[in-house]
Amino acid sequence: MADDAKLPITRQIEKESRESGAPPADVHLQAVEDCCIYDRHGMSIPFKSLYQDRKSIIIFVRNFLCYSCKEYVDDLSKIPKEVLEGAEVSLVVIGQSAHHHIVTGYPHDIYVDPQRIIYQKLGMKREEKFTISAQASPHVKSGVFMGQLKSIWRAMTSPAFDFQGDLHQQGGAIIAGPGNVSLTSISVDQSTIHADSFAGSQVHFSHFDMNRLDHMPINWLLQLAGVQHIVNFSEKAKVIHV
Repeated sequence: MADDAKLPITRQIEKESRESGAPPADVHLQAVEDCCIYDRHGMSIPFKSLYQDRKSIIIFVRNFLCYSCKEYVDDLSKIPKEVLEGAEVSLVVIGQSAHHHIVTGYPHDIYVDPQRIIYQKLGMKREEKFTISAQASPHVKSGVFMGQLKSIWRAMTSPAFDFQGDLHQQGGAIIAGPGNVSLTSISVDQSTIHADSFAGSQVHFSHFDMNRLDHMPINWLLQLAGVQHIVNFSEKAKVIHV
């Protein structure tokens, strides 16, 4: 653990991927770029609009009632908007509920994919897997028993008694954009030049959660996206009303 603490964040992630034997997710956004996501008013936008003009940290959560997701989003709300704006980075949360379940009081962009189309096409996991390589989220403060009680209570007291999404669906995080990257290979055969081009949206980093506690640490995501700011998450969490 002492040696890992000395590693830059990017090298820590690479080291953990090698040790776990699990390669990073191979994410291709072409299959989902035209999929619709919805804001709190039910208005749709194409998924690609999130990362075409600037680099974006896009976080997929299980559901808004899940205690671990709620506490993770609580910590995301502590990131100052001016810090993201200064780095020209967007922060987006995507849930899998109906749009009227979108949490209020959250300062950054938030959308839903109610049919889980993007989750499925990107290959995000369904069902939980607990292994020694999956790290517990530093942003989840509640224990499993009390956390599940809180989730059930929020479901029972919500206007529509439901769990706001598939309880088995896991989330993840990607850093993508801006724009497209073109990969071109050129071969010369006598006097003829052959060029094969492939254009696709640039994915800088991806992580698919193995279980409800396997979130990427937020400060890691910020650093990987080029945000030179460390957020103190030890302070009292901002309350987000559901």
